[in-house]
Amino acid sequence: MALYQINKGINKPIEFKGLKAQYIGYLAGGLVALLIGFAIIYLLGVPVHYCIMIVAALGSALFYQVFKLSHKYGEHGLMKKAAKHYIPNHLKFTTRKVFLNLKK
Repeated sequence: MALYQINKGINKPIEFKGLKAQYIGYLAGGLVALLIGFAIIYLLGVPVHYCIMIVAALGSALFYQVFKLSHKYGEHGLMKKAAKHYIPNHLKFTTRKVFLNLKK
């Protein structure tokens, strides 16, 4: 008789420190943008102390916003909210052809 291990984490969303699904990608993209922003600000001649303060403030805001969105909307909620904008409020037909061609 063979023993099989059961993977109990199947079909669960990816989670890292409380962040779920696509929010991990949003945070990673934001951190890369902050790194590039730091390099650009430094190359423009801004003193390092100011660069660090600016990036630290923006990084804190990024973490706060991403965690807030993750807890508010969950795994698929943000995509569902964005999809609601594509649902029409009403339909307008100028002819009766649509209704006459319906099959029972």
